[in-house]
Formats: sequence, C-alpha cells, structure tokens
Amino acid sequence: MKTDIAEIGRRALEGRRLDRPDVLTLTQAAVDKLDDLLYWANRVRRHHFGRCLRLCAIAPGKLGACSEDCKWCAQSAAAPGMTPPRRSTTGEIIAAARDATTNGAAAMGIVNSGRRPSERDIDEVLAATKRIRSDNPCRLQICASLGELTDAQAARLAAGGVVRYHHNLETSREHFARMVTTHGYDERLETLRAARRAGMSICCGGLFGIGESWEDRAELAMTIRDQVAPDVTPLNFLHPIPGTPLADATPLAPREVLAIIAVFRLVLPTVDIKIAGGRQHNLRDLQSWAFYAGATSCMVGAYLTTAGRNVQDDLRMFADLGMEIVKEFPPA
Repeated sequence: MKTDIAEIGRRALEGRRLDRPDVLTLTQAAVDKLDDLLYWANRVRRHHFGRCLRLCAIAPGKLGACSEDCKWCAQSAAAPGMTPPRRSTTGEIIAAARDATTNGAAAMGIVNSGRRPSERDIDEVLAATKRIRSDNPCRLQICASLGELTDAQAARLAAGGVVRYHHNLETSREHFARMVTTHGYDERLETLRAARRAGMSICCGGLFGIGESWEDRAELAMTIRDQVAPDVTPLNFLHPIPGTPLADATPLAPREVLAIIAVFRLVLPTVDIKIAGGRQHNLRDLQSWAFYAGATSCMVGAYLTTAGRNVQDDLRMFADLGMEIVKEFPPA
C-alpha cells in the first residue's frame, strides 16, 4: 500500500529517515498535493527549529576566469567574457563582513571562482579571515567556497579559522553530467569529505531550474543526506543570465519552488535549509512562503553576479512573519 503524506510527515517530525519510495511519494505530492506537502513541511520546521531564522551573506574573493563549463554560470568558460576577472582586496572583504554583521548575518562566505584554489587564494582567504576575527566583536563565522580541496588545503583553512566549507553537488549525478563536462561528481564528493576530515562543518545543496526532473531532485536530496550529511543545505534557483548556455531557461513557477523546499525539508528534517540565489526572481510575491515551506536560513545582501533583494525589505519580511533572527539555533 502506498504511504500517504501524513504518515511520511509524522516520520519526518520524529526525525526519522525516509526511504526511497517515501521520497518519490513526496515528489508526486509536489505535483498534485502541494497544500498537504506544505502543511507537513511547516510542521516539521516548527518542531525542529521553532521560529528561529539564521542569516548569512557572501563576498567574492575572486570573480571570473573560471576554466569550468558549468552551463548556468556567468563566470565559466561556457560564457566567455561575461564576468571580467577580478580579485577583491582584503579591505573589501572586511567591509563586506561589517555589512553582514550590521544586517544580522551569523556567517559570511568568501567565494572564489575556479575549479580549485591556488596557494595564493588560500593565503588571501586566511588573511581576510584573521582580520575579520580580530575586528569583529560579534564573532561572525567565516565560511569558504573555493572549489576542490586537497586534505592539506582543507586543514590550512580549518586551522586558520574557516568554520564551514561550501561546495554544492548542484543536481543528481546523472543530470550533472549533462550540465558540466570539465569535472565530475566524485571530485565534488571527495572535496566535501576532505573538508569534513579537516573539522569544518559542511554546506552542500543544489541548483534548480536547470532542466532537471523531479526524480533528479529526489536523487539529489537523498545523496546529500546519505553521502554528505551536511550541516546546511542551500537551495538555489536559476536566474538565467544572458550569454550563458541556459540564458533561455524558463524560470520555475513559485509554487514549484515551494514544493522543492518542502521536499528537502522532509528528507532533511533536522538540517538547516537555506534559501539562497534566485529566490527573488523565481518566488516573486511568494518569497515569504519559503519559510512556511520549510526554510530555516536565508542569504541576505548581494550575490556574486546578480543583485540581491534590499536588505531592509528582507528584515521587514522576517519581522512580519514573526521570525526570530538567531546566531545559532538552540539545541534540539
């Protein structure tokens, strides 16, 4: 007998692991029983996180000139000339950290383009991290997203004060091969393992609206849960950029975005689910519904190659929702 949404929701409420048939049932509900799916996603969020909301920001360390051919990205070799190469100064990253603190963010990620960091890249991230740690009385957590890491590089970052490493799987293994040809899925998984071995926490999620199916989304959710076990899972939604291979992709409908968030909340009931890139473009007037659908974190401020929403508008939205902005979630 097919398991109904209520039974699956009760399992997630208890923090229990859903099996593959359960997850596929959720993806079907995303199509024909969205209201039920959102109801249970919201119950699970409230049960495990209450009204708490955690904010984060990002700052570019290095932009453009990426050798990789990810079809969605304006910085990649697949979109030549879209993003002129540029390095941020330490002062610019310090200023971004101060803005992040002012905006209530608990963490800020330093993000570099490129397949993997050079030793110069590592040096610059650690120099900025040291300055932020000594300069910032609010103890802003520093995260990094620099591409593939060796164990030695991961150890250097962890020893230098980087507390979390971000590296997305993006989509299912099968669909990834259609989107990227210059590196593989296993390299991404190995970087996440290296970061974990070094003692950093893990931020790993995906990108939606790149032609993937609901089965691809289910596979991604289960892979993240079973092979990564992240602390944070960011969900990004394609904002098509002219000049990239996916420039003509149709934006996801707002209710489909909400369904994706809800499925990930139920598959990852105790993981911090972060709404990141593309929320303004894809959710439009339903941005506040992201939290009813199960989100517990939100990126604020500018992104890398697109502008974010006005921070004051975001803060007003969080207040209107009765959300409590926290630096850390209280123990379960």
